[in-house]
Amino acid sequence: MLRKCLTILPLLLLGVFAEEKDVLELTDETFDSELERHENTLVMFYAPWCGHCKRLKPEYAKAAELLIGNEPPITLAKVDCTEAGKETCNKYSVNGYPTLKIFERNELRSDYNGPREAPGIVKYMKAQVGPASKELTTPETHKAFLDVEEVGVVGYFEKDDSPLAATFHIIAKKLREKVRFAHVSSKKVLDEVSHKNTIVLYRPKVLHNKFEDKSIVYKGGDSVTELNDFVTKNYHGIAGVRTRDNAQDFKNPLVVAYYNVDYAKNAKGTNYWRNRIIKVAKNFPEYSFAVASKDDFQHELNDFGIDYVKGDKPVILARDVKNRKFILKEEFSVDVFEAFLKDLQAGALEPYLKSEPVPDSNTGNVKVAVAKNFDEVVTNNNKDTLIEFYAPWCGHCKKLAPVFDELGDKLEHEDVEIVKFDATANDVPVPYEVRGFPTLFWAPKDAKNSPVKYEGGRELDDFLKYIAKHATNELKGYDRKGKETQPRTDEL
Repeated sequence: MLRKCLTILPLLLLGVFAEEKDVLELTDETFDSELERHENTLVMFYAPWCGHCKRLKPEYAKAAELLIGNEPPITLAKVDCTEAGKETCNKYSVNGYPTLKIFERNELRSDYNGPREAPGIVKYMKAQVGPASKELTTPETHKAFLDVEEVGVVGYFEKDDSPLAATFHIIAKKLREKVRFAHVSSKKVLDEVSHKNTIVLYRPKVLHNKFEDKSIVYKGGDSVTELNDFVTKNYHGIAGVRTRDNAQDFKNPLVVAYYNVDYAKNAKGTNYWRNRIIKVAKNFPEYSFAVASKDDFQHELNDFGIDYVKGDKPVILARDVKNRKFILKEEFSVDVFEAFLKDLQAGALEPYLKSEPVPDSNTGNVKVAVAKNFDEVVTNNNKDTLIEFYAPWCGHCKKLAPVFDELGDKLEHEDVEIVKFDATANDVPVPYEVRGFPTLFWAPKDAKNSPVKYEGGRELDDFLKYIAKHATNELKGYDRKGKETQPRTDEL
């Protein structure tokens, strides 16, 4: 196998340096007894020298502070796996740092697979404890649920055992990690809110605007699929607030406005631009829209060749269904944005392609592909092709380089191309997927749209045997087992 070189709105303005006084310190001696005292505990198994642990600690401490007084109670704890918690870490098979696990009393319930920022940790853990949907029995509890600055979905049922109620509770359990659910059966509350036997999605007040409804009433039946689609489709609204925790919710075709999105420090300013995005976006329902912090998503801006965003106005970037990239090059205004979307819709825009310059000379036995010449060097070369996607800083890639050069020399006269591609300086074309370095693909000359990931060894003989076996036409100098053949007499 190849080795690799390896959503919510902010609840509060998080301090950079959070104290850990609210995080319970556990050792081998105290682990079981302390956990038995606490109803629900998230435990971080860490090593003091671990960089990821150091980055998580202030967020973890802030999450512990935010969870004080939660009902049911949630405790955050930590175990030092290098000192007094070695045996406990071994018991729970901790082999990487940080590892987080959720406990009910002193019984392990599950691994923690949630966000690593304080608001996300809080939301995830609240969803893990207690019922998936909270019952609201009084007008006061109903009002309190809606006053939270998060999306809330409430089911109003005269009979909590009706088919619609049953479907509601199924969806609440399914989506509890992302969505707050509550239900009402109290006649007093039902009479006051004028909702009966239906489900309503409420948007938080901080996101209210004149272009979309503050709440949406579910019009479907008791189909699980229908209700699931209703919640997920409407959860983020016309232009969702995209964070590092919920980024995966937003699918292509996607249009994102990057600017100083900050609901903790400047909700009014954040909504000023978001409302202008929504004003235009509402007329283009075939696209997903989002606003995002330019600081939190600088890596995405870099992917579009943008190193720095100056000024307050949004930068608009888009990806279509084929993941091609498009940039609004003019300064943002409502009219300019609308024109951009119309051109995007009509297919009239030139995609942005991150690419190194095409090499002046490409006559070596290992060809150099960049984004701009990939079709010429790989897709349309009419040869079987082995492609290495590499990173210049990757140690394994550097080790592979002389082997790849030798492979190119060995196959100089064959109907096979050996190609290398810097995946950090060029957009990787579809259908190739690169998630680590080096990643290699075998692309047969008659099936370039269906490349096969190379998972073999990295020595010269490994490559020769693989290529000899999989080549469309048998190699001139090697048999199908990769054994070098004797030259014919007419070649001497």
